[in-house]
Amino acid sequence: MSHFQTWIRQSSPSSFSSSSSGGGLFLDPSTPANFVACIVSFAVESKGFGLKSRSLGQSFVVMSVDRGGMRKRKVGGSGFMSMSVTFGESEGKEERLLDEVQKEEEGEEEQEQTQGKAAMNTTKHLWAGAVSAMVSRTFVAPLERLKLEYMIRGEQRNLLTVIRDIADTQGLMGFWKGNFVNILRTAPFKAINFYAYDTYSKYLVKISGKEESTNNDRFIAGAAAGITAAILCIPMDTIRTRMVAPGGEALGGVVGVFSHMVQTEGIFSLYKGLVPSLVSMAPSGAVFYGVYDILKSAYLHSPQGIKRRLMMAKQHEGKKLSALDQLELSPAMTLLYGAIAGCCAEAATYPFEVVRRQLQMQVQSNKLNAFATCVKIVEQGGVSALYAGLLPSLLQVLPSASISYFVYEFMKVLFKVE
Repeated sequence: MSHFQTWIRQSSPSSFSSSSSGGGLFLDPSTPANFVACIVSFAVESKGFGLKSRSLGQSFVVMSVDRGGMRKRKVGGSGFMSMSVTFGESEGKEERLLDEVQKEEEGEEEQEQTQGKAAMNTTKHLWAGAVSAMVSRTFVAPLERLKLEYMIRGEQRNLLTVIRDIADTQGLMGFWKGNFVNILRTAPFKAINFYAYDTYSKYLVKISGKEESTNNDRFIAGAAAGITAAILCIPMDTIRTRMVAPGGEALGGVVGVFSHMVQTEGIFSLYKGLVPSLVSMAPSGAVFYGVYDILKSAYLHSPQGIKRRLMMAKQHEGKKLSALDQLELSPAMTLLYGAIAGCCAEAATYPFEVVRRQLQMQVQSNKLNAFATCVKIVEQGGVSALYAGLLPSLLQVLPSASISYFVYEFMKVLFKVE
């Protein structure tokens, strides 16, 4: 316990006063006499201690001030008394306070670093989904164009005839018409979709207390992810649909179509088909992500999957693995399971997609609700009209879904997404 003592020469047996003119430091007579008053004042004002003294003649008196109060003892001698002011407990308290402040600062710094890492991880996660959409959509853009020809224009000719017609009238680049807008739509859509699914899945596992997702968790997370992405991205989808529709060329590009729709039909025209879109995206997301994860989980728990994981662990100990080697599934299995999941989701929800596209084509003067639009489609073309363009759509989904999932898994490894 640290303390200091001040020796004061008492000039007369009068009562001690902090302002006594006879006072002075024993070790250095040149020090101002009111130094003791400063010390006493500091002790009293800072810690709330009272200090009392009385004349004891020619004896020595030791007076101690600490957190417990003032202690004094007679020592004997002539003309001097000692005062010991102890701040041990206060100093310890200050040290503890400094430690607490330092710990709080370290905790805040650690929290900031954690938040920064989480934000960076989220950004990389979103970019992994966006890149997967860019690659897959560009690859299957010609098939997407053929699907829209059947779905929107009500094309009745066979597939080869439609292909020749597009090539003759618009050239090779005609098959990629609207692809840039499609990327602007699908890149954020897929980014949000993949990220939302992984986030919802982790949350459901956390609240359930289980080691991995159940099948019900996968379907619920997939449905929620589809709804989330649909709400955020449907305006761009509406613009793209209007661009490739008859007369859409006259409106110009994305900005032209956006301005025309907002000026003539209002801002909410961008959300045409939202209800059927939500109705279709919920089961679509549930089937797409649920089927893929069920197949993936079954493979990882199979003897072949366990063998692959053990082999990857042994190889990782000896050398650095490439991004392809770090995939949980082999590239072939990732492509296969992605294609299966995509086809199941497309076949299950295709009628909703047809209704949604027709709603987006309607103008304000002859606008119908989703149910009336569905009835009109069936009246004009029968039930099969709800599946118009399913074949080219499946041909488009097979490579699209497989490439999308493969690129997504690959980019997560490449970006080191946690």
